[in-house]
Amino acid sequence: MSEESLPTDALPEYAERVLEVAESIPPGRVMTYGDVAEWLEEGGPRQVGRVMALYGGAVPWWRVVRADGALLPGHELDALGHYRDEGTPLKEASRASEGHLPRIDMRRARGDGGERAQGHT
Repeated sequence: MSEESLPTDALPEYAERVLEVAESIPPGRVMTYGDVAEWLEEGGPRQVGRVMALYGGAVPWWRVVRADGALLPGHELDALGHYRDEGTPLKEASRASEGHLPRIDMRRARGDGGERAQGHT
């Protein structure tokens, strides 16, 4: 199913599945919006982002991230606190970066869905 054609009547069940994946990401690890969609074999990064925006407050939302490792706009400091508490690998900001905020070190922090994803391609 293409990213744009996810039926709206499937959202509640889809949202539940997205949130289950978010809850399964271990502390100190992250998955991108696209990783979650790929793991579910349904939807795409935009649908996962929408679910997280609407329903993600009840799960560790900071573990579902942008592919470039940038912190979620408007939630940077909250997320940064969680990343530091959990030992999530970060790339410290350069002096030239806006706001001097670090990014997630995606090469080291990115998870693959853990044991549940074994055998998933």
